[in-house]
Parts: sequence; structure tokens; C-alpha cells
Amino acid sequence: MRDPKDYIIFPLDVPSRKEAEHLVKRLSGHIGMFKVGLELFIQEGPDIVKMIHSFGDTGVFLDLKLHDIPATVSRAVAGIAELGVHFATVHCGESPGMLEAAVAAAGGRLALLGVTVLTSVSTEDIRAAGFNEEFYTDMTRLVLKRAAMAKAAGCAGIVCSGQEVSLIKKTFADFVAVTPGIRPSWQGADDDQKRVTTPAQAVSNGSDYLVIGRPIRDADDPRAAAKRIASEIESAPKPLNP
Repeated sequence: MRDPKDYIIFPLDVPSRKEAEHLVKRLSGHIGMFKVGLELFIQEGPDIVKMIHSFGDTGVFLDLKLHDIPATVSRAVAGIAELGVHFATVHCGESPGMLEAAVAAAGGRLALLGVTVLTSVSTEDIRAAGFNEEFYTDMTRLVLKRAAMAKAAGCAGIVCSGQEVSLIKKTFADFVAVTPGIRPSWQGADDDQKRVTTPAQAVSNGSDYLVIGRPIRDADDPRAAAKRIASEIESAPKPLNP
């Protein structure tokens, strides 16, 4: 049976190694994975991954959201594969060739996730960006279209909101679903995330991993907050066909 803490991906959304190391010390072994994004990686580079590994076997998710010509993305993924991370992200964007090049460069050494639609994006944002009416009146259509692109290219899964994950799992049962925009039932969602769900709701809908930052990072006791979230996950009804 899967340990509830292993669902939790904690983003190290801090600007320095010192702040990141403080959180890694406190949370290593109490969550499933640490996520390293652009801010921290630009400041510290690949050494930040080595630092996380030095504190134990908690996995690393390198969330750089690559989006460039296929040759450039291919070379970037080949470099990432040398770091020993579990997940890395590539924008689905408009080019299947970019996703295919990324998967080929990974060579099975890491799992690639396609980024469908960021959870900070609203239907009005989609409309204003010039998408067809079918996509901004029902954003799940755009998520499914991009998920199909990622699946066809050989990605291991996608990043999508908890409101869309149930449909993703029905359509692509063996696809990994990583869900940001998670807010525990005991915390409000007064921030920049537009499409949010609770940990229990997301797991019940079929999410495999939950990206949970502020509720843990901003708590008086981050470790206790992570344990409380794990308890909420443990109590959630699991999907019939995960």
C-alpha cells in the first residue's frame, strides 16, 4: 500500500541554497519528492539537486518547463538525465516534435511530464490568448488535446489541475497525473492559483502526486503541516481505477 506522504511533492520556491537547505533538512523523509523550479535552479544550478540527494533518498522533480526548438530541448533533457532526478517537465505547447525529441533524449533515465495548462490560467486568459471558442468555453478540451499529444510522444504523464484529473484518468488510465493548485481543507485559497482542489479531492479524482507548497512552507511547523496533509490524503476515498 502506498504511503500517503509519497503523494506529496514540495516545491522549493525559495531564492537561495541556504533557504532550500533549511527546508530540505526539515522535510526530507516526510514527503515524497522535492520540486526545484526556475528560480532556485537559476540561482544554484545542478548543485542544488546534489544537495537534496545528500540528505537522503527523497526524490527530485526538476520543473523547468522546457519550451524551445526540438534540438535545444533534446540537449537540455540529455543534461537533466545526468542529474538523477525522477521527473522533469516540458511544455506541450504547439510542437509534437519537441516532446518526441525530449523523450528520445531522456532514454528512460527520467520520466517526462507534459505541462498542459498552468493552474494560474483562467478561461478568460485562454480567450484573450486567441484560442478557439471550444477551448476557452471548456478548458478541459485543451487539457485533453495536449495530454493526447504528450501521450503520443511517449511522456510518462502530465501536469494538470485536480478539476481535470478524473477525465484524464478515464481517457489515459496508465498516465501519471501530477496536480498543482492544492489547498488543504483547513486553508483558504486566496492567492494566484485559479483552479484549486483539496488533497483529498485530488487523490479521489485519481491524482498520483500533489504539488503542495505554501500550506507547508508558511506553516509554523512545516513538518507537522506535511503530516497533517498526509493524514488528509490517507482518509480520502481512493479512485476505483487508479
